[in-house]
Amino acid sequence: MLAITSNTRFFFYQHAVSMHKGFEGLSTIIEEVFLKELFTGAFFIFLNRKKDHMKILCWDSDGLAIWYKRLERGAFTSKNISENKMTRKEFLMLLEGITPKKIQARFSL
Repeated sequence: MLAITSNTRFFFYQHAVSMHKGFEGLSTIIEEVFLKELFTGAFFIFLNRKKDHMKILCWDSDGLAIWYKRLERGAFTSKNISENKMTRKEFLMLLEGITPKKIQARFSL
């Protein structure tokens, strides 16, 4: 089960990844692309080429954990994600298959 707090950070890898990759393969990508972020507790999201499989790698205070989701039909929509960083709201919409036409905050701090 994923524990998602309000201050959790999310990083999305923009390129397709082989879902055969495990802890070592995914953590190598993270060390190359997201410098010094691997052990911060952030969630790192990876999709395969067909975008029907998702892996999430995160540091869980005493070790790495992988969460894996495979869709039986359809695909994850990542076309609205233009940067490597994601908000909690964007992550939850990606996970649930919601494709927003526009994301507009009610207010800014």
